[in-house]
Amino acid sequence: MARLLIVHHTPSPHCQAMFEAVVDGATDPEIEGVEVVRRAALSVSATDFLEADGYVLGSPVNLGYISGALKHAFDSSYYQILDSTRGRPFGLYLHGNEGAEGAVNAVDRITAGLGWEKAADYVIASNKPDKEQLDACWELGATVAAGVMG
Repeated sequence: MARLLIVHHTPSPHCQAMFEAVVDGATDPEIEGVEVVRRAALSVSATDFLEADGYVLGSPVNLGYISGALKHAFDSSYYQILDSTRGRPFGLYLHGNEGAEGAVNAVDRITAGLGWEKAADYVIASNKPDKEQLDACWELGATVAAGVMG
């Protein structure tokens, strides 16, 4: 069975709403043969990354950057997963009240270093996510899950 790993830092109700929409999309009944594993960014392990076939990353934007929790997830696993996860698909959702360019740049650099492949447009929301942004999160989860369904 294929495995999708959702690594998230969900400290606010807005991040929670986006996370739930991603999970709903990834677990849609039409997507078969994919186990969806959810891990908080502070508890994810290198083994979790290695056992997954694709990833969805979720983070608030703090001071224009990804959360320290998501950065920690990569810092603690980077060398263990560096050569073994190349080519795997990923998606990203971010929530911030100000510019997210620094967070996007950070994720782009980290995932480029890992050799991961962007599987869907990033979803970036400010303030309370609206229906369109939550639908985009649902689509993000479904798209990456369908991509590993293979």
